[in-house]
Amino acid sequence: MHQQNKYNYHERKLRAMTAGKTTIDRRSFLKAALLAGGGMVLHFNWPGAEAMATENILLDEQVFELNSYIKIHQNGQITLFNPNPEFGQNVKTSLPMILAEELDVDWDKVQVLQADFFPERYGRQFTGGSQSIRQAWPVLRNAGATARQMLLIAAAQKWSVPVEEITTNAGVLLHQKTNRKLTYGEVASAAASVPIPKEVKLKNVADFKIIGTSKQNVELDNIITGKPLFTSDYKQEGMLIAMIVHPPAFGQEIKSIDDSAVRSMPGIRDVFVIETLTKDFKKNFFDATSFSKLAVVVGDSTWEVMQAKKKLILEFEHVAKKTNMDSNGNLESTERHYADMDRYSKIPGEIKRKDGDPETAFKNAARIIERTYTAPYLVHNTMEPVSCFAHVTADSAVLYAPIQAPEVITGTLVARLGLPKEKIKINLARMGGGFGLRAYGHHLVEAAIISQKIKAPVKLMYTREDEATYGIYRPTYSATYRAALDKDNQLIGFHVKAGGVPESPLHENRFPAGAIDNYLAESWQVDSEITVGAFRAPRSNFIASAEQSFLDELAFEMKKDPIDFRLELLTRAKENPVGKSNDYDAARYAGVIQLLKEKGDLLARPAGTGRGIAAYFCHNTYAAALVDVLVENNEPRVVQAVAAMDCGIVVNKDAATNMAEGAVIDGIGNSLYGEQLFRNGIPQKSNFNTYRIIRMNEIPRHIEIHFVDNQENPTGMGEPLFPPMFGAVANALYQHTGQRFYNQPFINRLTDAKKKV
Repeated sequence: MHQQNKYNYHERKLRAMTAGKTTIDRRSFLKAALLAGGGMVLHFNWPGAEAMATENILLDEQVFELNSYIKIHQNGQITLFNPNPEFGQNVKTSLPMILAEELDVDWDKVQVLQADFFPERYGRQFTGGSQSIRQAWPVLRNAGATARQMLLIAAAQKWSVPVEEITTNAGVLLHQKTNRKLTYGEVASAAASVPIPKEVKLKNVADFKIIGTSKQNVELDNIITGKPLFTSDYKQEGMLIAMIVHPPAFGQEIKSIDDSAVRSMPGIRDVFVIETLTKDFKKNFFDATSFSKLAVVVGDSTWEVMQAKKKLILEFEHVAKKTNMDSNGNLESTERHYADMDRYSKIPGEIKRKDGDPETAFKNAARIIERTYTAPYLVHNTMEPVSCFAHVTADSAVLYAPIQAPEVITGTLVARLGLPKEKIKINLARMGGGFGLRAYGHHLVEAAIISQKIKAPVKLMYTREDEATYGIYRPTYSATYRAALDKDNQLIGFHVKAGGVPESPLHENRFPAGAIDNYLAESWQVDSEITVGAFRAPRSNFIASAEQSFLDELAFEMKKDPIDFRLELLTRAKENPVGKSNDYDAARYAGVIQLLKEKGDLLARPAGTGRGIAAYFCHNTYAAALVDVLVENNEPRVVQAVAAMDCGIVVNKDAATNMAEGAVIDGIGNSLYGEQLFRNGIPQKSNFNTYRIIRMNEIPRHIEIHFVDNQENPTGMGEPLFPPMFGAVANALYQHTGQRFYNQPFINRLTDAKKKV
């Protein structure tokens, strides 16, 4: 399948930061000319971006379409353009904190503005894979430190003193020997003419004043006062509203349309069908186009268009591959998916890793433990349904869109609109949630095609039902684990075989690979018409649950404490690792589990609850979770939760804690309730009345987040805690009920039990 391994930005390795002095490459850091109004502008590129010539900088202070840059005003104010899209993870606050730290300025004088999409100046503008802070860390530190060094040089020249005698503090340059001082703004003009230093000294971590603290979200006032931040809020004179109607089933296409009852309805301007895929254009992975044709209704207001949609009469036809239909011509169903996964789990898969001699280990085993785990398709359920504004004319296009990865949809827009890349402008709107869904840009393409056709500005609006039934789901998965135990009840062999529809969740080089002499990992996948995509911690969000549930049960069968058993395996992986391709650092992995144990031991377990733990490594971060679960009248509730994370240096503790708490809540909700079902290709759940999500009164009353204190460079934060939450909930349910939970969502087993009573 084309989906496999396409969204693994979080797997990419970045060049490690060097200690002390850092070389500045002019392709990665450029200085702009002196502004007419005074002050200093520095702009810099994300790794891999092309350099932009200084003469191309726009020097009008009111024009901020620059490469990612620092602006120092004469009054000492610092302006930073945030290049990364923001969808609630607070990069718009945390990224400037890195810059302000190395620049050594007063945080209260830092202003942050959101950059539009401009890859020629900003480089890679992508938010996803929990990589924003990790990728920006070396760039912003270098940018801040270089700007500070240039200010120091300018002050030294002004005072005719050695630069080494000058220090900085909160935006002020100090020469202690002569008791002189200058603000950054006072020397910004002079600093702009200083040659860019080839080497700068970065701060020692121990000297950080801003990084490692908590800073309020720079958008907080706008959020709580309801200022227009989202595409849903966007308005423009002459703007029309458009909505789409897609086939009800995956594997169908629109055959005919009867719009006679719609065209005369109040406020309706037009009705037509657009082709999202044509013979001349084939989708790329990040288009995530689910249907080749869509019906479109355009009108004056959202309400009028919503009512008109209901009156359309559409005829559909099957276009699915025969292999994706049953013998009676029916399209895909949940029952068939699980039957296919069960069948594939029983036949040999593609071997992804093999250590030792697992076949002999299992042949000679005194006992074999085997368990199979499954999980359904999941819907992202962002709070803001998909939307996009577009205004396409004969020679240009302007879009205002919530998208995590604008760079990967630009080529599609160029191909579909027939416009050169430089004539397409994408303004980045704040997103009302993403979770991977908005890494895909089908809504930008749809809005642009509609605007081009009607020759007017238009805002495309999806309803909740449109989004929930359009696709780009988390795939449905299955994993079978086997463990071989010898006569002394010791683990001598381990086998995992995992797959799904339409991709496999397997990460063959992650724990417990490297800790067991005889290890086998196999993969398989089943084709499907249903579109899938990244979903918070792709693939990891399932395989972590299966792995951690199995390890917990295996520890029980071996009569070992679950935490001690994991630490025993990690000790082996650290001291005498098996294989050379292990993705994780066993010492850091063990450290986060030990921190969880320490904090969990301090937390009293409420009477009658079951306590479960789980740990996982993904997105370069180590995370462990503990939950206490209570089941009353077959209704589960997580009473309290504790989590430990090793994500390196925590830039903004408040933002990091918020993301971790969100992962805890999201993990609990999806493990207990998340499930999309299919019947004859049709999604069965289209809104929150049928698709269950966690409710406010079901959130744990007490959540603790703890971070390992170290000086490692920052790694992923938004996703790594999400995967182990599933396993922690499953293991806690076992401790409370005495029953193992192999199939998600876990509420189904409790509901079935309730029905039998």
